[in-house]
Amino acid sequence: MRGAASLFPAILVLLLTALSQAQGTQSPTAPLSLISREGRRAIPTTVANGREFVALDDVASIFQISFREDTLAGGLTVTYKGRTIVVSTNQPLASVSGRAVSLSTPAARTGNRWSVPIDFFSSALSLIYDGRIELRRASRLLIVGDLRVPRVTVRIDSAGPPTRATIEIAPATRTSVVTEPGRLVIRLEADALEATVPRDGAGLIDQFRVGEEPTTVTIALADRAGPARAVPVEIDGMTRFQIDVASQVPTAETAAPTSAPVEALPPPVEVRSVLGTIVIDPGHGGEDVGVRGRNGSEEKALTLAVAQRVKALIESRLGIRVILTRDGDRGVGLDERAATANNNKAGLFLSLHLNASPVATSAGVEVVHSRVDRGGGDRGAPEDDTVVLPVFGGTTRAVDLIRWDLAQARHADTSAAFAEILAEHLRERVKMGARPRRDLPLRVLTSVNMPAVLVEMAYLSNADQEKLAQSDAYQVSVAQSILDAVLQFRTYLEGREGR
Repeated sequence: MRGAASLFPAILVLLLTALSQAQGTQSPTAPLSLISREGRRAIPTTVANGREFVALDDVASIFQISFREDTLAGGLTVTYKGRTIVVSTNQPLASVSGRAVSLSTPAARTGNRWSVPIDFFSSALSLIYDGRIELRRASRLLIVGDLRVPRVTVRIDSAGPPTRATIEIAPATRTSVVTEPGRLVIRLEADALEATVPRDGAGLIDQFRVGEEPTTVTIALADRAGPARAVPVEIDGMTRFQIDVASQVPTAETAAPTSAPVEALPPPVEVRSVLGTIVIDPGHGGEDVGVRGRNGSEEKALTLAVAQRVKALIESRLGIRVILTRDGDRGVGLDERAATANNNKAGLFLSLHLNASPVATSAGVEVVHSRVDRGGGDRGAPEDDTVVLPVFGGTTRAVDLIRWDLAQARHADTSAAFAEILAEHLRERVKMGARPRRDLPLRVLTSVNMPAVLVEMAYLSNADQEKLAQSDAYQVSVAQSILDAVLQFRTYLEGREGR
């Protein structure tokens, strides 16, 4: 009898677990952190059937909205100052003042409360609310109002000594640096920070700490660290700090004696890379989600994730400067993407995308370079228009102008060469598509004045490919293939220069 009684709690747990699975497992997650002029507050969320929700009761109390179930409209009607949103309970859609917008999942009833997916904030509520609403899902931030919340990314470039690190602040932000015993403190003129820092230090840097004061980054130095320097540079719309920490200089008592003076070394020779700068273009962004997979993955997020991997690999392995056309979830126009590459005189432009097809089995990677046709298919370099401009001192200067829609024509052969190199390296690691290399007159490629290629990294319309594209292993394989291709392409360009 005692044994039977002891089994009852275990049986009850199994029954409750099965019931929970039948109804769609719900589990609490880390709350969203809402940042506004009034300060910070937590917004609890739940996960049901793999989707993250926030209760409309909580949204109503924070944003002063009202809502009601509307059976005639087939969903929930949310009202703010006379403006309405109808959220479907059957489809992942909402109607915002008559405009249809997509959501990650329909509204759902959890217990006796109605809940909406967390992208309701940015996709729907932001369209009728008086102030700006920005959801940064990766960092679990919900920013309300015109606040300055820059993204701070810290990486260690070399353990040394000297130890070198880089801090990138986007967008560009005014800062001040205070040197204190054993540490450097960088203060940002901002309302809050979204920071990504290494868990551990390296070399002469013990640790990076964010938020000891509300908007500071502190670099804690090791006991054996000597002089530390933090030099800010504003570049590509961001503030970049190069951190250099040297070892302590030995004192006279501890310094090893020298028998002869050491001959001064000549200054290092600057080696010019034939590529100079590489621009990586993560496709889509902001309200432009791009392709959305059946299981909720979004093209804009995956392209940014791979672009960040490629940037880190190329900068750390090849020492080549890499610029991203966007470093977060924001919309960027095609002309702005091209301008980023052209204004920085990049040596290579690489645009990252994911594919979709009505054929569910379509799969594989495709590499695209531009086909630039000029009247009857002539692919020769475009003729430049020359204008004469006055310059300081009363003289003039001739400036060659290139039509944006013909900028790629002069690089067609080189772009095709890089596309072939990249396709070969991708083939070594990932599955290629039925048409692994194509030439198409794509606007994002035709207006850049350098070798340019677009990569469709997988088909999100294929469930297996979607799962693959979300995996770290696949993203690393694509990024490593790009790195190897860039290395070979650099050698190819150096050979052309030597002819």
